[in-house]
Amino acid sequence: NNRVWGEWVQSWVGNGQNQPVSGEQVQNVLGNDKVQEVASKLGISAGEASSAIAQVLPHVVDHLTPNGQVPASGSNLMEMGEGLLRSLLK
Repeated sequence: NNRVWGEWVQSWVGNGQNQPVSGEQVQNVLGNDKVQEVASKLGISAGEASSAIAQVLPHVVDHLTPNGQVPASGSNLMEMGEGLLRSLLK
């Protein structure tokens, strides 16, 4: 499962086509607690949160990794991703 997740993330970071991921796959990888935490912060159900994460996560990672590389700066990618996710869901 981690190997497959790693392949997805590499496709999102790289300059090629982003591989899709499902809400169920997001739930399996992140776990119920993390999905519920995101859902609570956004004021939506856990099912809606996992589907939304699956839909925007490839784009978020793509956006946060310009030129196909993780930025060398010490910025917190998780916080940036959460902010971008929040803005996309509004």
